[in-house]
Amino acid sequence: MSLRILIVDDHLRVRTTLRELLDWHSFQVCGDAKDGKEAIERVIELRPDIVLLDINMPVMDGIKAASEIRRISPATKIVFLTMHDSAAIRQATHVWSHGFVSKSTAGTELIPLLNRLAEIPDTPSDT
Repeated sequence: MSLRILIVDDHLRVRTTLRELLDWHSFQVCGDAKDGKEAIERVIELRPDIVLLDINMPVMDGIKAASEIRRISPATKIVFLTMHDSAAIRQATHVWSHGFVSKSTAGTELIPLLNRLAEIPDTPSDT
């Protein structure tokens, strides 16, 4: 099964580069979004397996979006992909995410993380 990935970043160049990287490694990009609000709309519409989520974005930041994504789609895995790589940011995002990758190390860390997440089964929701 191929994981369906949603890319969320306010910069078109970043979204395009990530799509090319993921395509090269045979991941399926099901869509993208330019801010947290649009990300939530795309999650409802596309039901991705994984959301790659930037933190600093206009309209709604990634942390608020992650909280809402976890509420509406608990099985969707969230990976923060950001240029803000500090212990405080990692700690603040930990509760909402399944992973954290700095944009500066995405070329070497993102694909191995996605491969690990692909091996983790979805946890059933408590309904």
